[in-house]
Amino acid sequence: MPTLPWTALNSPPHDTEVHVFASRFETRTLWGALKFLAGTPAVWRQVRRSPGVYGATLKAKPLRRTFWTLSAWESKAALDDFARSGAHRPAARGLATQMANATFTTWQARSDDLPLPWSEVFRRLP
Repeated sequence: MPTLPWTALNSPPHDTEVHVFASRFETRTLWGALKFLAGTPAVWRQVRRSPGVYGATLKAKPLRRTFWTLSAWESKAALDDFARSGAHRPAARGLATQMANATFTTWQARSDDLPLPWSEVFRRLP
């Protein structure tokens, strides 16, 4: 699973601001990377059902133990509701000891610019 393509889940209003979230995770071990991958389908299903999500994607380099996420939301509150519920919460807690590094960033973007390119994520995350 090198990359899950951008999946547009809900159509944002034309020419509005959206809340963008990006993350970079690096696991300590290959076992941690496999655990991350094992939890991905359940979290991806949750993303697809989450109120307020406009779209999401995941880039995975499991042999390098590195993963990036990118998602767009109608608000920070919608993102926070997702992160604190469903499959995401136990997955995040269960992987905490496996993480070597985790970096997060948010910014506002125009809905007409979705999907955002990975180059924008790499520019904003170390």
